[in-house]
This record gives sequence, C-alpha cells and structure tokens, in this order.
Amino acid sequence: MAIYFYWGEDDFAMEKAVTLARDRILDPQWESFNYTSFSPDESDAVIQGLNQIMTPPFGLGGRLVWLVNTNICQHCPDNVLAELQRTLPVIPENSLLLFTSSNKPDERLKSTKLLKKFAEFREFSLIPPWKTELLVQSVNQAAQTIGVKLTTSAVDMLVDAIGNDTRLLYNELEKLRLYTQGSKEPLNTDAVSQLVKNTTHNSLQLAAAIKTGDTAKALGTLAELLAACEPPLRIVATLTGQFRTWLWIKIMMDSGERNQQAIAQAAEIANPNRIYYLQKEVNSLSVQQLVTSLPLLLELEVSLKQGTSEAMTLQTKVIELCQVFRRS
Repeated sequence: MAIYFYWGEDDFAMEKAVTLARDRILDPQWESFNYTSFSPDESDAVIQGLNQIMTPPFGLGGRLVWLVNTNICQHCPDNVLAELQRTLPVIPENSLLLFTSSNKPDERLKSTKLLKKFAEFREFSLIPPWKTELLVQSVNQAAQTIGVKLTTSAVDMLVDAIGNDTRLLYNELEKLRLYTQGSKEPLNTDAVSQLVKNTTHNSLQLAAAIKTGDTAKALGTLAELLAACEPPLRIVATLTGQFRTWLWIKIMMDSGERNQQAIAQAAEIANPNRIYYLQKEVNSLSVQQLVTSLPLLLELEVSLKQGTSEAMTLQTKVIELCQVFRRS
C-alpha cells in the first residue's frame, strides 16, 4: 500500500514527482487499464477514486489512482471522511493512491489528520525570489541532473534571468545542454547571455528601482514584469520579502550590531556573506522609510485580492513607494 499527498505551488516539480511515481508503479503495457485520474470538477471524485483504488490491477504492475488538485484537506464532507476511514487502511499493496493540491493542507481538519496517519506528505513550494542562495543551489542541482557544466558567474546569471520558475529553468538548461554537446568546458556568461532569454526585469530589480525613488525606472520594470505575465501577487510577495529584509538589516545597523552572523540570523539570511552587500544597499535609507513601505505593500496585496485592476493598482502603489524613498 502506498499513499502520497503532494502539495505546493511548484507545479513543474510536482509533475515530475507524479511522473516518477507513475513510472514506478505502472507497467507500460497495462497502463491504460491500471491508471485513472479524477479532476476536482467531477462529482464525487474522491469517492470514485477510493472505489477505483480497491479494484485489483489487471495484468502486470500495479494500479495508480490520482486525485488531481483535490480540496479534501480544505473541505471534507462527512460521507467522504467516512469512506476515507473505511478505505485507507485496506488499500492493496500493489496500488498507489495519489492526492495533489496547490493549497497547504489544513492541519485542523479530521481528513488531514487521518491522511497524516497513512499518507506520505511532500511539499513542492517555490523558492522565494529573494532567497538567492537557495536559487543558486536549485540551479546547480538542476544543471547536474541535466548534465550541464556552468561557471559560477553563469549560474548567477541564470538566477537573475529565471528566478524561481522551475519549468523555465529546466527548459533553458536543456537548451544549453544541446548547445554544449561534446564540450568538456563549463559554459560561461557569454554562452548563457546568447541562449537564455533575458528576463532580468524581475521583482528584485523593481524593489531596487523603488529603493532609489526612480519612478520612471520602476514603472518600466513593472511593465516588463506584467508583459512577461508575472503574477501580481508574486510581485508583491517578493517586494514585501525584500523590504522586510532591508528593514531588519537597517535596524541592526542602527543598533550598533556589527556581527554579520547575528545580523544574518535576525534577518533570516542563510549566507552571512551577503550581509556586507545588503548593508551597502540600505546605507542611504532610513528605518522610517522602510517601515512606511510595508503598510503600503500590505494595502497593495489586499487590493489585488479584492479584485481591483491589477495594472492600475500596481502602478499607483509603485509611484507611492517611490515617493517614500525620494524623501530625504
């Protein structure tokens, strides 16, 4: 018996994990008989899936039942909970029941507590764009998986160009792998700049433009982000994380703290070596400016979640933020 619950926003990484699970449990020649997926739009999808998983597999291999983007850990009717209680303990050994969801499971629900007893939970969350150390690690791991050698500067360029878009990262690395076939030398920034689409107009650059009070540059960067279909709430999340980090660094500096390890711990920064550069970034800013920026970002997030015009709301708040940092 195998039960998995995959959740998170990194749909590409989740799809790869689903494919691995499918290849492991199913025999290719019997896949059409033993593989079933249920979408959340289907009525009684969970009940149907639980009934299906109890059906012995045909031929060779096992059976896989996949409940796609289920909300069972956000809302679970009593009849569905009763069926889970009856079925989960007796799923056949050669069958795999897979739940996937983009939402974090609600730990308070009985259905979540029940699944925790029988299922393996795995999180597939996107790396926050401001956590550059984790992004560098992700690029290095993906490059090793695909078989591409990169210089340190080339890795940094990919991080700047791609951010936390896992699907785009693998697509670009595959392109680089084809380009470098037969070469034993690691690819440098020249090759990456020629082959990888320049998407350097990212949310961190928007934060940098706002920090300098450069309204024109900030609005231009915002326009590039929206043209590239960057989700507005993701833009806000990145800005909030970056300004919160800057605020912590500035508070620690003003308090007289000089220990980079202590500052990194307070600001939740994995690599203390970054503190030197972050201190330079906030040197000309005041604590009051950074404090003022956070309520504006919260207002922006609330407005977007209430369904206001995304472009107009973002533009208005970016202008307001730039005005905060233009003040001496």
